[in-house]
Amino acid sequence: MKREPMPDVSIAAKVFVRSSKNGNATKVVREQYLRTDIPCSSKVCEICPTIPPPVLSESPNQTTKRGPHYVIVDTNIALKAIDLLEHKSAFYDVVVPQIVLEEVRNRSLPIYNRLRTLTKGGSDEKRFYVFHNEFRRETFVPRKPGESINDKNDRAIRKTAEWYKAHLKATKIGIVLLSDDRANRQLAKEQGIDCLSLRAYLKEHKNADELLDLAPSEEDTIKVKEVSYPPYYPMSRLLGGIKNGTLYQGSLSINHYNVVEGTVSTAAYPKPILILGRDNLNRAFNGDSVVIELLPQSQWKHPSTEATTDSNANGLDNADNDEEAVFTDEDRKALAAHAKSAQMSSAEYKIQPTAKIVGIIKRSWRFYVGHISPNSVVEGSNASRNVLVVALDRAIPRIRIKTRKAKELVGKRIVVAIDSWPEYSKFPEGHFVRSLGEIESKEAETEALLLEHDVEYRPFSKAVLDCLPAEGHDWKAPERLDVGDDEQLKKRRDLRDLLVCSIDPPGCQDIDDALHAYELPNGNFHVGVHIADVTHFVKANTPLDDEGASRGTSVYLVDKRIDMLPMLLGTDLCSLRPYIDRFAFSVLWEVTPDAEIVNVEFTKSVIRSREAFAYEQAQARIDDESQQDPLTKGMRILLKLSKKLKQARIDAGALNLASPEVKVQMDSETADPGDVEIKKLLDTNSLVEEFMLLANISVARKIYEAYPQTAMLRRHGSPPASNFEILNDQLRIKKGMTIDLESSKTLADSLDKCVDPKEPFFNTLVRIMATRCMLAAEYFHAGSYSYPEFRHYGLASEIYTHFTSPIRRYADVVAHRQLAGAIGYETLDLSHRDKTKMERITQNINKRHRNAQFAGRASIEYYVGQVLKKDESEQEGFVIKLFSNGVVVLVPKFGVEGLIHLEDIGNPDTAVFEEDTYTLKVDGREISIFDKVKVFVESVKDETTGKRKVKMTLK
Repeated sequence: MKREPMPDVSIAAKVFVRSSKNGNATKVVREQYLRTDIPCSSKVCEICPTIPPPVLSESPNQTTKRGPHYVIVDTNIALKAIDLLEHKSAFYDVVVPQIVLEEVRNRSLPIYNRLRTLTKGGSDEKRFYVFHNEFRRETFVPRKPGESINDKNDRAIRKTAEWYKAHLKATKIGIVLLSDDRANRQLAKEQGIDCLSLRAYLKEHKNADELLDLAPSEEDTIKVKEVSYPPYYPMSRLLGGIKNGTLYQGSLSINHYNVVEGTVSTAAYPKPILILGRDNLNRAFNGDSVVIELLPQSQWKHPSTEATTDSNANGLDNADNDEEAVFTDEDRKALAAHAKSAQMSSAEYKIQPTAKIVGIIKRSWRFYVGHISPNSVVEGSNASRNVLVVALDRAIPRIRIKTRKAKELVGKRIVVAIDSWPEYSKFPEGHFVRSLGEIESKEAETEALLLEHDVEYRPFSKAVLDCLPAEGHDWKAPERLDVGDDEQLKKRRDLRDLLVCSIDPPGCQDIDDALHAYELPNGNFHVGVHIADVTHFVKANTPLDDEGASRGTSVYLVDKRIDMLPMLLGTDLCSLRPYIDRFAFSVLWEVTPDAEIVNVEFTKSVIRSREAFAYEQAQARIDDESQQDPLTKGMRILLKLSKKLKQARIDAGALNLASPEVKVQMDSETADPGDVEIKKLLDTNSLVEEFMLLANISVARKIYEAYPQTAMLRRHGSPPASNFEILNDQLRIKKGMTIDLESSKTLADSLDKCVDPKEPFFNTLVRIMATRCMLAAEYFHAGSYSYPEFRHYGLASEIYTHFTSPIRRYADVVAHRQLAGAIGYETLDLSHRDKTKMERITQNINKRHRNAQFAGRASIEYYVGQVLKKDESEQEGFVIKLFSNGVVVLVPKFGVEGLIHLEDIGNPDTAVFEEDTYTLKVDGREISIFDKVKVFVESVKDETTGKRKVKMTLK
């Protein structure tokens, strides 16, 4: 076989249709160069170029039914079976078409990064190769008129398999295309392609039983029609309905206290639209992007007044049961509660629109952690059987999986993935992924927590670590910046003469910010914030950058930190540790004694921190009048200015909200939880916060000026008045108070007035409840909103970004690169100048930021439960929510809240719930919103989920 001559290049036109936010479509035509020298990368091929070196083995894998062969995977195999692709004994010599890799990236960035790890040498022995089918002339497939994108992609994958088969015909190596799409398999076979489903392929392996347990279920595995959910509308009807206003799109949010009730917020209605009962929820999961259709106005209801926390209440545990109807007794009870509510006249519980879900635009499915319900395990043979998995998250229905290992998995925490939920199946269908260990073991519960909140915690791959400096711990900043050929180094300012220090929580190792201040001859002050120069080491479009972009943020748990970037960067090379020269990105101001900004400069720099203070140490040094050294005087200047900056923000309407924050003390030797304490905030906490805010605002203005379409910014929308209706009604009825929502300033002032002289905690309680009425802050790129919508409501700032924590937040990494471009330090990478790419980045980091917050709170809750296992006690609590069948109490000391059921308070048959006055009367006792109560707090094991939780009993 002769090698091909110089590449033959031709041009093809690719047509894209880009949709705008208003539903209009724009046709975009791009030229694409097609080549004939894109290699197959097989070591047996004598035609293709050998640079780069071939990846695919000359003696690839064999099965019990076929000889040596390469495997080509389609998109769904990559998305659903990534664990199998990574399995040590399953897949070798795999071709991943470029079109598959792109589609995986669009649908799941974490799975994309795992797939890239396989293809970038992260697993050399498995030999995964990305074939750029879109750039090879013989495999390029233009989209046909009227052809869907999915059909076009499937055709491109079949074309790739067809080309590989013909290309390697003279060798003894076959090609197997894997697809779980029956229609795609049929078309492939008609083209003479050997195409199998994943399960059919795994059955040919010697360890088939082990591998089949890990395989996704196939939709045709359920043959009995158990239930009849409404079918989803076809996509054409969904998109048409959204455009003409008969259907609405939004994200589904399941009620934490009533799991058969959800809401979808839309721009068309001021209040969220209610989705009631499983039939109307129609197989949707919390967080799914759904399409809804309004029900007739005669069916509009009130939010439920009853707590329903079991998503499978009264359900049977038989995984093959086909007797149960979709509506359970809990559904009927919830709907009855709505009907009862509809007859009441309450100022706050106004009827809300209701709707049914008619389509799913995008699933939020992830890995779920749970345990096999023992009642679903059938005694007998070890044949593959259906069992039910009870998820840790009560809002998740039981998941049906098929496994041969049911008996040995009982009592263990296991990970499962969902594959489908057909309209005729009572349960979503999934497959077993792996076991984490025994229920309640620390290792299993910690890993479960991370998986439940979709936190990437696996070790960094070799490809990522290879991006770190070769000299590793020996790296140090150069003594001089003006020597050598490094032009960027010459652009840095040497600020090592400044008296810089950092102020952080005790034991902080990833120090990403430091400050300085001194008085100028004119009476003003020179102030600087110096931020770790992470982007000096993390270059765009490297595996290290891809991993940071995917993780989005570091995650802080009680007993560990899950880093966004490798530890060598976070705690060593980038960390602004004292007494060591470090690269930084500095924001420098001239400030008047009244904290007014005279001018601002931005520069890459080299600094040497003089000291790393904990908050308490810095506060003690500032307060010690005997300390009169320049560094301490600088901190006093910073403190004085920070108080003026804070007052200016408050005067402008900045909010002082609250959340129940606690800290769990860990034993340094045993790593066991000791005591729980409420976090104490000192003046030095506020000192750091104010200057970080100032730096973020200054940088936001600069990068927006330079990149008005793609600047990485952060906004906080003003809350709709409807969000505060319930809280305002509660305050008016119980306390004669009200919250004014005319502006952030009036809101802040009215919160200040919510004071109960008899209860010091009341103001904090109101702020905690007000925080829950606010919208969440979000990252965005400047081109996605008009300038008035940039405003950060909580900070009362017209523009804002995150710049000050690049070690632990990817948003800050992007802001650093944009600032470097804005000041002419270096050219900004295209990925941060393209609106589509920036949209993808912001969507992911918003999700990762939320997940990190939830994981941190869940970690505290878990360890509080561990503390209470050996130290149950009576505590003060406050009633923050009332239902007809229970009350929710917040215990400030532990920062946890819990539902106390009516039957644990008194006789349910004699209880009276006065919805209009937010009062529950039971056995002669009245319990009202905001009441201070005594509760007995203990740690118990939830019999349904197997999860340890805090249980409260009203005293």
